[in-house]
Amino acid sequence: MVLARFLPRDERFFDYFRQAAENASAVAQALCELLENYRDIEEKARRVRDLERKGDEITHQIFKALYSTFVTPLDREDITDLASKLDDFVDSIEEATRRIRLYHIDQPTEFARHLASIIDQQATLVAKIVPLLENRRHWDKLLQCSIDINRLEGEADDVLDQALASQFDDVHDIDALIKATRWGEIYQQLEDAADCAEDIADTLERIVVKNA
Repeated sequence: MVLARFLPRDERFFDYFRQAAENASAVAQALCELLENYRDIEEKARRVRDLERKGDEITHQIFKALYSTFVTPLDREDITDLASKLDDFVDSIEEATRRIRLYHIDQPTEFARHLASIIDQQATLVAKIVPLLENRRHWDKLLQCSIDINRLEGEADDVLDQALASQFDDVHDIDALIKATRWGEIYQQLEDAADCAEDIADTLERIVVKNA
């Protein structure tokens, strides 16, 4: 393994990570567009699904490159972890969108819109800081932005608590109970996406600390 230190490293992983982060941001924006302009649901849900599949392809390229590359710019487990966390974030958003479509939600709630806005802010920061991983001079900025992502996850927790606390306030019949229960699932899925964004930030922090 001493020889590996003198071999050129394959830097394409950073480009793949940038693509994955930008795609994640596009997915979050599509979620916001769906909930803020609640029409053409099937078309907008299809866009989210298409972006999710694009993310899967990027993840596949990362693992394929990892299999065929002898010297990597980061430890292999760190590359795997970051790729998986980015994929999980996109998957969580796609699942929330899928449930909104399948449950034939009539109109989104303000809680859902608020959660989507938080996720979009997190995704914007993810797309901003993932490319910073390539250059040590930008690691301080990366760490600062990761703190902001974690703060936003805390906001998402608060919104989820408020949503669940009032979830059954206007439930007076079976139909209303079913609707409230479905919204509870959607709220939780949206908050899971915010958790996944936090996982991305934590993974980036861990990589930076490990390689500092």
